[in-house]
Amino acid sequence: MYRLALGVCSLNRLLKKWWGSEWFITCFSFTVVIRETREINMEVVVLKAEDPSCFWIAVKECVPGVVVETVYENLNVEMEQFYSCYKDNLVFFFSPQVYVVFSEELKCWCRALVESVRCQADGYQLGCFLVDYAKYCSVPSENIRVLTGAFAKIPHRAKKCRLHCTKPLTLHIDYCENTATEVKATIQTVEDKVLEVFLFVTIKDEKFKTGMRGLQILFRYSRSPTFTQSYCWPPIAWGRDVVAISHQGNDPLLYIPPVLTLLQESDYPALPNMSGPLALILCPGWKKAQLVFDLLKTYRKGCRRLHPMLMTLGLNKEAASQMELQGCEVVVTTPYNLLRLLEHNTGFLCRLCHLVLDEIEVLFSDTSEQVFTILDCYKKATAQARGNLPHQIIAVGTQWNKHITPLIKEFMIDPHILITVIEEAAIFGNVQQVVQPCINSDRTAELLKILDSAQRNLQKVLVFTDSVTEAEMIHKVKKFLTDDCLQSMGITDATWVIHFSFSSPAVFGQRLQSMSDNFCPDQEDTKAKSIILLTESSFCHAPEIFYYLKHAEAEIPEELYDLTARVQESEEDEKFSRPLCASLKTFGISEMIETPERVTILPLFIVHATNYFGRIVRKQKDQYTVLAKEMNDYFKVPGHRISVNTVEKSVFYGLREGAICHRVQVVETPAKDEENVCKVTVKYIDEGRTSQVNSDQLLHLPVKFQSLPPQAVEIIVCRVKPIDNEVEWNPKVTDHINHKIKGKLHHAKVVHTLGKTVWVDPMVGVTNLPTMKMWINEYNIRSEILSTGLGTDNPEHVAEIQKLCPQIPVLDHGQSLEHL
Repeated sequence: MYRLALGVCSLNRLLKKWWGSEWFITCFSFTVVIRETREINMEVVVLKAEDPSCFWIAVKECVPGVVVETVYENLNVEMEQFYSCYKDNLVFFFSPQVYVVFSEELKCWCRALVESVRCQADGYQLGCFLVDYAKYCSVPSENIRVLTGAFAKIPHRAKKCRLHCTKPLTLHIDYCENTATEVKATIQTVEDKVLEVFLFVTIKDEKFKTGMRGLQILFRYSRSPTFTQSYCWPPIAWGRDVVAISHQGNDPLLYIPPVLTLLQESDYPALPNMSGPLALILCPGWKKAQLVFDLLKTYRKGCRRLHPMLMTLGLNKEAASQMELQGCEVVVTTPYNLLRLLEHNTGFLCRLCHLVLDEIEVLFSDTSEQVFTILDCYKKATAQARGNLPHQIIAVGTQWNKHITPLIKEFMIDPHILITVIEEAAIFGNVQQVVQPCINSDRTAELLKILDSAQRNLQKVLVFTDSVTEAEMIHKVKKFLTDDCLQSMGITDATWVIHFSFSSPAVFGQRLQSMSDNFCPDQEDTKAKSIILLTESSFCHAPEIFYYLKHAEAEIPEELYDLTARVQESEEDEKFSRPLCASLKTFGISEMIETPERVTILPLFIVHATNYFGRIVRKQKDQYTVLAKEMNDYFKVPGHRISVNTVEKSVFYGLREGAICHRVQVVETPAKDEENVCKVTVKYIDEGRTSQVNSDQLLHLPVKFQSLPPQAVEIIVCRVKPIDNEVEWNPKVTDHINHKIKGKLHHAKVVHTLGKTVWVDPMVGVTNLPTMKMWINEYNIRSEILSTGLGTDNPEHVAEIQKLCPQIPVLDHGQSLEHL
């Protein structure tokens, strides 16, 4: 049961002078951040560090609400002048109270808090704390003076701090050795005049976040934690179940630092004596998994108990059964890979303490069945676990998904829910989204009907318009709000919001914020209602409204469907204004390569496992072979190698790489005001690849070498695709195919062509036996891909291509290449 309450607490007022105003909703286990605040990063000097719960800083830079360093410099000068001449005879000393004392160490007069008074034979000895320097000293009574009013008004320079959300361990950065080149702090809370801060220390150009033992190694930031990280890291580091929805929800650093901190700090005494990870990170695809794994490898330096592993299992059952996990503490994988492993290793989850669901909205939209199967397995494993093992589920993403609700209710315990996107918080809070279609001239009448209904139901209604003109036009009917006055009003308890006009998604979220007190995630029928008046003037915003309502699973009227379709048709019509290709303008037909049904292909540039660039080699006299020989012979003569003075875009040039000459076309040039020799991007028109070269490497290409059209064609192998509904090939497959086929002759049957792209099925590697006048088939590329276990059959491939290009017949690909 979640109960929501507006948290406009005293903490906000205390922090206004540090952070600016901040509004958020808070409850026992649920936080929705309504508006991201502006953090102030202060460059500071650490004066004295005892432990994470007690250290003093002085602010170096100018920060609003903080006395600048020059004020204290002037204070020292004035106190030195005044107390060098002023003397008084103090008989009684009160502890604790601030006086002025002369410090023998600093050789100056300082403001000091008297903490103890000891009577000795020759007078009193006072134990003092220097409030501007954070130093303890012992001062004889003759060196103490009364603090006059003018000097007492300036705040103490030394400010007491403790690290936010940190156990009482000693600090690991030795400031006394002056190794820190920069120290910055961000204030999180203020309690009993003590600042709770995140502290960042730069040592040898690397920034460390001090505090927990693991974090001082892991946080090598060029900046302080983001707003979302500041809210997300503490509950994860406490071991809580967490759901975080934010615009930065696809950033792995939202969870990696606190998870690694837990692995560093926890003892895990009750772990079963079996193999298996302590932490498991589920990613929606191999590419994201690779990114997370690379980050873990970066941060594992200096960390104990961190042996990350990227688990990629194909369809080969032997690979899953032979998977070795001994000593591996963190595993990164995808749902399909994990399920394949669980078929052969049912005890894989028995030691698991931390389960992370990365990009939760993608996981649930693409693999919801697989994710819930994994969650059920994890739940059973935790139920069977002996001892008192910690168990934690972390779900991060950018959008709310309907499957997150059962995740929270069935698999999480007292979760901490953080939502920094108001539109997503409104979906979580079950705000009713209603679209009221009407024509523009009837908006006012439609508005009055809605207001009459609201008045009968005693609703608190806010009506928004995006312009002052509209507000003034109808202000005699009812009082209106424009978007620019929304934040200053600070309203959060409205029940209905009426969008008289629509401006942008960002403003839409701010309007929904005014109902945040009435977000009720546990009640389907809530008082909060958002009503959009949809008119013909809403044309440009129709797709945004449509997709949001679809995401919120709200009812969508036919008028919005029609309006969105019209917008999409308009965008398609704009494509007709694009320039036509040169061949179509010149000859009336689009340039198409003349390709026989069966061809010999030489792949030269591998994009991925099924997409290459290369040349079609003619069986008889190949024109490019003749051209390449002539170019090489021509440029062997030094006098023929004439460098280009002015590089022009789209022009053909020669490029000599060792003994081989290429024809290249400049596709991108730098700004004209740069140096004479610069980097230019060129395309190898006979190979298909691009690269950057120095402009002085380009050579004048005689016209006779430009008559042959560019020979590079795009080649696509049909009827095979990545496993697990991935949209990109795993690099393992691409590397294998690249090593196998690059620069080698292949025979292929063309099943489709479009422009300079050919679809082939099959494509086989061949070896020529000239003495016997025959070719031997060595391998089939499609079969090679399937053999890796990372590819699967795609029987509808050619048929789908034909649907997109119905005017071009598809050849029967059932014939073999035996007759080539």
